[in-house]
Amino acid sequence: MKAVRGMKDILPVDAARWRYLEETVRTVLASYGYEEIRLPIVEHTDLFRRSIGEETDIVEKEMYTFADRNGDSLSLRPEGTASCVRAGLEHGLFHNQIQRLWYAGPMFRHERPQKGRYRQFHQVGAEAYGMPGADIDAEIICLGARLWRKLGLADIRLEINTLGDREARASYRQALFDYFSAHVDEIDEDSKNRLPGNPLRLLDSKHPAMQDLIGRAPSLIGYLNPESERHFTELRGLLDAVGIRYSVNPRLVRGLDYYNRTVFEWVTQRLGAQGTICAGGRYDGLVEQFGGRPTPAIGFALGLERIVALLEQEAAPEATRPHVYLIAVGEEAAAAALRLAESAREAWPGLRLIANCGGGSFKSQFRRADKSQAHVALILGAEEVRQSTVGIKALEEEGEQMTVAQRDLLDCLGELLARRGILVGPVN
Repeated sequence: MKAVRGMKDILPVDAARWRYLEETVRTVLASYGYEEIRLPIVEHTDLFRRSIGEETDIVEKEMYTFADRNGDSLSLRPEGTASCVRAGLEHGLFHNQIQRLWYAGPMFRHERPQKGRYRQFHQVGAEAYGMPGADIDAEIICLGARLWRKLGLADIRLEINTLGDREARASYRQALFDYFSAHVDEIDEDSKNRLPGNPLRLLDSKHPAMQDLIGRAPSLIGYLNPESERHFTELRGLLDAVGIRYSVNPRLVRGLDYYNRTVFEWVTQRLGAQGTICAGGRYDGLVEQFGGRPTPAIGFALGLERIVALLEQEAAPEATRPHVYLIAVGEEAAAAALRLAESAREAWPGLRLIANCGGGSFKSQFRRADKSQAHVALILGAEEVRQSTVGIKALEEEGEQMTVAQRDLLDCLGELLARRGILVGPVN
């Protein structure tokens, strides 16, 4: 038996980086006042038809859609914004309120699997409702910039663009349709299929033969109204004021129909073709499209698989490594080790301690301790049990093992870790 194609297991060796990423994202989101909302994985298919657009590749080709026992058409969610808007309307979250919300979890699209693109993939989405100005656009971009700094990720650049309002986008779509239709012999088959329903997607084509044609395509700038131009100018001024570097990419578009005005992507060259790790923008008309009152909105989605791939190129995150591996040889020592481990965890909640289970010689247990990447090994044998002592050895350094009284263990261990720049937290 194997996993379904395009759906990956996350093994323990990888899960540590996932936890580190998820915890860092939660911390950064909380620092900006975003609150978590948990959304269903399955929704009515019409939700995505109305939001994403019936003629998009996602709805036509990529959604996992099925009829349930009642004959209702349901779909695994291909993205999170539609569900977030549905939940906000259903529970009255948008009525005369400002909301900053975030969600996390798996999304599903039946695409051709490749590195950085899977049929089950994971996203964190952040969405802000009720704020029309460019200041919230700038803040949500600042949030992304802070996250990369917290994660220690470099070589990530910001691209921004504006799609204007609904009327400007509609006029621009017609101009693109006319332009590419006049050069239909020069475009690839995928682009030919996309042209009738979503000509903006052709601007995002990576097909080498298309690049010159795309470069000569009409620019959206010529279709913007004064208000959209003012909004985009204000956004650039705010980003300049906080020192966030960016480039304006007039070919940057979003594949989903509901976007307008500001769009942006955080991209890297370190992942090859799948270099976009965060993408977002404004969707001021989506709440109204679902039957609610006009509500300005902006958000982004992080692709967790791609960010984890970047973290794999860095050193292992310190937050995932165990502090201590407790070695115990013999039945008497095993019982004493269990008591010692429980009392240490009780007294020091921040301590990450692995106690050896399954027996083994001192030599084999030391090998396990090294493999765990713990900073320190604690050693209990029959002699230590009789004398109420414990051995301590730093695993990454040369030097002899020292022995301390068990009552002094936490003080000695804290000093040893602190000399390595590791502050576990207060002792209860």
